[in-house]
Amino acid sequence: MKKFLFLFLFGITAPGFSQEQTSTEDSLEIRKIYDMALLNGQAYNWLEHLSLKIGPRLSGSLNAQRAVEYTRNELEELGLDKVWLQSVMVPKWVRGAKERAYVQTDATTRREIKIAALGGSVSTPANGTKAGVIEVQGIEDLARYGEKEIKGKIVFFNRPMRADVINTFEAYGECVDQRYAGAAEAAKYGATGVIVRSLTHRLDDFPHTGSMTYNDLPVSKRIPAAAISTNDAEYLSSLLKLDPTAELYMKINSRQMEDVESFNVIGEITGSEFPNEYIVVGGHLDSWDLGDGSHDDGAGVVQSMEVLRLFRELGYKPKRSIRVVLFMNEENGLRGGNKYAEMVKQNKENHIFALESDAGGFTPRGFSFDAGDSQFAQIEKWKSLFEPYLIHQFDRGGSGADIGPLKNNSIVLAGLRADSQRYFDHHHSDNDTFEHINKRELELGAATMTSLIYLVDKYGFNRIRNVEEPKM
Repeated sequence: MKKFLFLFLFGITAPGFSQEQTSTEDSLEIRKIYDMALLNGQAYNWLEHLSLKIGPRLSGSLNAQRAVEYTRNELEELGLDKVWLQSVMVPKWVRGAKERAYVQTDATTRREIKIAALGGSVSTPANGTKAGVIEVQGIEDLARYGEKEIKGKIVFFNRPMRADVINTFEAYGECVDQRYAGAAEAAKYGATGVIVRSLTHRLDDFPHTGSMTYNDLPVSKRIPAAAISTNDAEYLSSLLKLDPTAELYMKINSRQMEDVESFNVIGEITGSEFPNEYIVVGGHLDSWDLGDGSHDDGAGVVQSMEVLRLFRELGYKPKRSIRVVLFMNEENGLRGGNKYAEMVKQNKENHIFALESDAGGFTPRGFSFDAGDSQFAQIEKWKSLFEPYLIHQFDRGGSGADIGPLKNNSIVLAGLRADSQRYFDHHHSDNDTFEHINKRELELGAATMTSLIYLVDKYGFNRIRNVEEPKM
């Protein structure tokens, strides 16, 4: 038994070079990657076109289709071994004419406030909805008030993102349920509509949209739902303390239409030694219809494309097949991620690693990994190679929504982690525009992703945890 284990461990750990030689070789290769990305990068130019020439890319929209065609053409220009489109049916929700809302305290006093319909919201009646307002601090607060106080009113969810939580994604996660499920829950108590405080630490005039659900509520029971800017949320909360009888008027013009065909965009460099082992890098091509989707997730799209371009430019021939997947419909359905995973399962493809960039184009800090103990121990040995680039975060945790459906007992999933302190200033709002992209930060992120993919491709992952000792 000991002889068996020795031979197995030696077989997966002896690369033909000393550890010092291998580390030096990897360090030099990674330096080349960063130099190429920073001196001759393409990601920023791609994103400029995606953001300014195409714009917002809501699933099912004309712009989404234009983005599919543009990115497919650009991948073909790279001379990859394969480029193709994967058909996927996606929801088509249309915002319609710009929303309008105001708060009224008496017959002659009203103040306009800024709102944006949540993605998937039903419209108000043609003349809008006007009602009293009840402020709550989250879904759990609804039961405290009950149907007697909520029925016929507009529920105002005003739980803010906590300022004392350093990881802004954690703060977002603590209160996103009021946006996602608030309308469905408030409708059970007879509410006539909901408005939700925008999910950002910043006080500004940009309402932040996002996905929502009515769960299994029949269409006749669904109520309109909108985000309210943080400045107007502060105003409304203060006003209600002074005048609880104030009324809110809102008009939403959205429509839910039949599903339409769209596509994941996929490009591949076929592996030279292990072509049936796949590594995936990707981001989501769709965005919300506010702003132009530069950070969410145009940045992740072009960074992922840049990974394959950098390998081509550097003449690196991967051992394993590397795919870039530009997923459609992450924002309001995850249809693209699920469709890709379905294809992988049907074709019995062996995916060993997937990396997603969906945290904005800000300065990269590292990665989070969904991995087994032995796999993460292997990954941690690579951390020192990234420290010269101020990449220090190698944590275990979540990865990305689109690659999540690929999870099984062997694949390693990872997410690029960028500095998150400014991300929610832009997320899902009119403020997510190309002017807020820093070219250098975007390129550093692309180089960081490429470097990790290089290491995964070169070494693969050991299978120690999957080996059982023979029974005596």
